[in-house]
Amino acid sequence: MDTWEDDQADPRLCLICGDRATGLHYGIISCEGCKGFFKRSICNKRVYRCSRDKNCEMSRKQRNRCQYCRLLKCLQMGMNRKAIREDGMPGGRNKSIGPVEISNEEMERIMTGQEFKEDAGLPEHTWGNNGDSDHSSADNGVSEGNQPSPVSTLSSSRSLEMNGYTATYRDQYVGTPVSSHYQFLPHLFGYAQSVLRPTLARSLYPQSQTLVSQLVAAEDLAPLGTPMLIEDGYRVTQGELFALLCRLADELLFRQISWIKRLPFFCELSIEDYTLLLSATWQELILLSSLTIYSGQMFGDLANVTTKYSPSDYELQGFSEDGMDVMERLIYLFRKFNQLKVSNEEYACMKAINFLTQDIRGLTNVSQLEKLNKRYWYVCQDLAEYKYPHQPKRFPEIMMCLPEIRHIAGKLVNVPLEQLPLLFKAVLHSCKFSPNTLRADTISCLTTGLIPGN
Repeated sequence: MDTWEDDQADPRLCLICGDRATGLHYGIISCEGCKGFFKRSICNKRVYRCSRDKNCEMSRKQRNRCQYCRLLKCLQMGMNRKAIREDGMPGGRNKSIGPVEISNEEMERIMTGQEFKEDAGLPEHTWGNNGDSDHSSADNGVSEGNQPSPVSTLSSSRSLEMNGYTATYRDQYVGTPVSSHYQFLPHLFGYAQSVLRPTLARSLYPQSQTLVSQLVAAEDLAPLGTPMLIEDGYRVTQGELFALLCRLADELLFRQISWIKRLPFFCELSIEDYTLLLSATWQELILLSSLTIYSGQMFGDLANVTTKYSPSDYELQGFSEDGMDVMERLIYLFRKFNQLKVSNEEYACMKAINFLTQDIRGLTNVSQLEKLNKRYWYVCQDLAEYKYPHQPKRFPEIMMCLPEIRHIAGKLVNVPLEQLPLLFKAVLHSCKFSPNTLRADTISCLTTGLIPGN
């Protein structure tokens, strides 16, 4: 199986052990080994012990030596145990698109087995470090995408269309308000790897057309108003570039607030829930809009401004590992969006799906959020199949960008503010002058202090 596009120059790595990732599993980018390990650990309610200091190295060669630290890292990186089917059968429940954050207290309850005992009323079962490995279960190494198709897992009364879900479920979530009890949500990567044929040309479902039009109407597609023109010969300082980035962030954030008020479902959630949602996702929304509808200005006007800024040796030498990671991932995402050429309609759906996350503590109407999230998930799938009938993998490829954006946003907060001008200069320089390749020379120049000023 290969969930990622074939590009040996840019392999994606498992966030747990650094092995080659095969896709998005239980909310994060991971390999087959860590996916199978996490599933077995949660389904079998295993409790491990670390014989060291609970900080063991996680690598492809070392990952089987301490199962405690491996499971701990799975949870720390955001693997979502609620996305595992309770019956242990293939295919996830897909309760969340991206990674989840849990408190230290909740993590401790899982690692000690306390949560398992309370939920199931079973005695604690402790496993040693050899209790699980990448070879201890027959289901390990079987990708979610290679699991039996949803077609074979549902009764004939709920048989699926080749495009991944029934008209009944489509109408249920795209149409009128529905019950909060669900039995099935198609697994994104099962959909991506199923035997798909290019669908015949057809019209967009009427409900989808209406909902997409409403989402696009809520967007402010006008060019950003923040001035980004600069006279020839002027040298931009670090402080001036940082101030410009702050003004852009302010304008983009203001646009997100206005967008919320224009959403077609604005009256269906409380102001308190909207406040929590915006607080948790505003960085992701800004990143998504910068890479799509405002990319012309970001990779044009703003990129031109950054060429007038020459970082000092001190700034270059102090560039952090988090900054390097964010830079590489942003360049990767730019390439992906550049390849997909995401439309305004797809962008509007992606943004709504990312915004309507249920993994935030304090939300008062989770069931309605889940209902809305699924509604626009199906709308986006319908839209992709209608507009791009000969690209059957387009929808999952688009959805796979969302957890990557979420991961970048989470990493971005760890980058020191004074390093942001250099970070944006490196990203915009690489994307503007070589949009289809990750410029290794830009990265090496960054570490050696040789990035050109022009």
